[in-house]
Amino acid sequence: MGNAMLALARTFGNLRSRKVWLYVLTPAIVSLLFAIGLAVGTLGWVVQQMMEFPPMTLLVGWGLVWLAHILAYLGGWMAIFALAYLVASLLAAIVIMPLMLRHLSQTEYRDVAAMGRDSFVAAALNSVGASLVFVVAWVATIPLWLIPGFSLLIPLLLMGWLNRRTFAYDALSMHATDSEWASLREAHKAPLFMLGLTMALLAHIPLLGLLAPALAALSFVHYGLEALRRSRDGAVVTIEGERL
Repeated sequence: MGNAMLALARTFGNLRSRKVWLYVLTPAIVSLLFAIGLAVGTLGWVVQQMMEFPPMTLLVGWGLVWLAHILAYLGGWMAIFALAYLVASLLAAIVIMPLMLRHLSQTEYRDVAAMGRDSFVAAALNSVGASLVFVVAWVATIPLWLIPGFSLLIPLLLMGWLNRRTFAYDALSMHATDSEWASLREAHKAPLFMLGLTMALLAHIPLLGLLAPALAALSFVHYGLEALRRSRDGAVVTIEGERL
């Protein structure tokens, strides 16, 4: 957890920079507009559809129509929130993270040589693939949400997984070799998931949660590059005739 806490401290320390704020706010604004558009255009339809399925139909049969409507609206808002978070995560991973990575590699991590492959296509496929799994898992686990407490636990776990799966790879793809990435992924599996889970908790804080995807991307860049720096342990690397 020490490495995760260090990454978080550096992430919030970067908020003193106007450039970093631009990176953080862009996905938040886009996801907010997306959520508003979904709420205006589809919330009523989603609630109507949910009222036709258990447990809402059972509640209506028991005369608890008011409770069925509350649960249907709650489910509708949670679905909209999940889709908005997904859009912000994709934007943060595909568009914002490369900008953050370039900024930090030229400032705080100049000593970490880029030895990987700067592949936009690979990073985009990784993010889209993780998002598809997230959507399928979200839909498949909806019946479990009826178990007390699971409606909070399952979204947290899924968002934590999404953060780890999306941002951990993207943060290191340009700097780490394939063998380095495989080694770091195995050695830091638990801390990386805990970092993703921490940022998922942040996503559930009103308003501040809109910043969570970009902040998660930034925190994974810090974690990944610092872990790579330490794994190389001062090794001398030659790139284009320069010793780093």
